[in-house]
Amino acid sequence: MSNNAQLTISREECVAQRDSDKLAVMETIPEWNKAALLNLHAFEPLHPVIARIGTDDFPSLDVCNKLLAEQQPVITVQNGHTLRFVPQEYGKLPFEAQYEPRCFLKGEVPTRANNWHDLLNALVWSTFPRAKAAINVRHYRALTEVHDEVKRSQRGAVRDTNTLLDESGVIVPCADKELAGLLRDFRWKELFWQRRTEMQSSMGFYLFGHGLYEKALQPYIGMTGQGLLLPVEPEFFNWQLTQRLVHLDELLAEYLSVPQHCRSTRELAPVPLLGVPGWSRENEREIFYGNTAYFRPGRQSRAQCDPLSTAPSSVAG
Repeated sequence: MSNNAQLTISREECVAQRDSDKLAVMETIPEWNKAALLNLHAFEPLHPVIARIGTDDFPSLDVCNKLLAEQQPVITVQNGHTLRFVPQEYGKLPFEAQYEPRCFLKGEVPTRANNWHDLLNALVWSTFPRAKAAINVRHYRALTEVHDEVKRSQRGAVRDTNTLLDESGVIVPCADKELAGLLRDFRWKELFWQRRTEMQSSMGFYLFGHGLYEKALQPYIGMTGQGLLLPVEPEFFNWQLTQRLVHLDELLAEYLSVPQHCRSTRELAPVPLLGVPGWSRENEREIFYGNTAYFRPGRQSRAQCDPLSTAPSSVAG
């Protein structure tokens, strides 16, 4: 596993991958390699918790629960139960034993052993506990409260949006509204290339979705996250990583606590992750951003649902 994916952008490959950007290329499941993960830029938000894992084997449920036990303050779900990871149950389950209700009602997160997807979910819980708990309570409320919207769709728009954030979300702190506008308006080359220096000092990209982390194990052209822009002050980018992560967890949890937020997928801005400076060697060349099969033009002017105009302002923690 290398720090930068070896990528090509030939015309033939662009055409071949045009309709596959939602699929991860996971022909082989990587083995557990702590040192390699600590060398992956995309995994930076998980580096503090990965560094605490003291095994050379694939982390077990016991290891994941030990990480929780060592953490202060103790991680809880929103009804106060202490979080813990438990074995996945199979078959037709009663409502209270299903994933989201069980998590909310008992603080128990069903987790499959030797499974990258579930391990990464556990690591995200350890990194962004308040935000993960906020998503869980939104799912639980959507399942238990009767809305016309839910009648029309079993999951409902709220659950769909929060599932997308939970699986493929990218937290995008930003101290410059103009740069945020470039992201929301799909002006990739201007943001990532022409204003590269400004972007690197005023905007950040922190993977949140555990499904997206799984894809990042073997990055590929087409890998795209769903970004939620959150306003921060410029000094945020001078903080130590652990302080930034705690602050982002607080900001996202506060944002999700407002019922009007994250009710539509239009609040999430697509982020072609391999275009983020430093995330691949190929984006050090201007021609990389000419790959319109990856850096696609899209909907313009999403200001009506811009979190930068509605999210809580950032303050120093």
